[in-house]
Amino acid sequence: MALCLAVAGGALTLAAGAARADLRMCNMTGSRIGVALGYRDAQGWITEGWWNLGAKGCETLLRGALAARFYYIYAVDYDRGGEWSGKAFMCTRDREFSIRGVENCLARGYDRNGFFEVDTGEQKSWTIQLTDTPRTPENSR
Repeated sequence: MALCLAVAGGALTLAAGAARADLRMCNMTGSRIGVALGYRDAQGWITEGWWNLGAKGCETLLRGALAARFYYIYAVDYDRGGEWSGKAFMCTRDREFSIRGVENCLARGYDRNGFFEVDTGEQKSWTIQLTDTPRTPENSR
C-alpha cells in the first residue's frame, strides 16, 4: 500500500482549528494508525511518539497555542501496512519515545524515518487529517 504517495498527492487535509489552541491529528482512514511528531522548540529539534489513533479517531498531539510554524509527521498504518512519510529525516524508535536532536539517529541507537512537513501558516491552532484517498490540492484545504 503506497500511503506515502497519497500524501504527495494531497491526501492529507490541513485546516485551522476552532475554539481550542492545539495541534490535533485526525485519522480519517478505516485503519488504526501510529503517529510520530517532530518539531523545533527552544532547545532544538525533538521527535515524540507514538500516538495510537483508532479508525476515524482524533487525538491532541500538542496542547496550547502553537509556538512554531512547521511541524513534521510520520505515521504508519497498523492494519493495512504502509506509511505517511516525507523527506525530513528524524529519529524514532519502536516504543514510546522523546528524542532530542535529528542527527546520527542510527549511531545513537534509534531508527531514522522520513517525516512530511506541515505548514501551519503561524496559526495558533491546527488540525491535520490523514486519509487514504488521494485528493487534489484544491480539495484539501
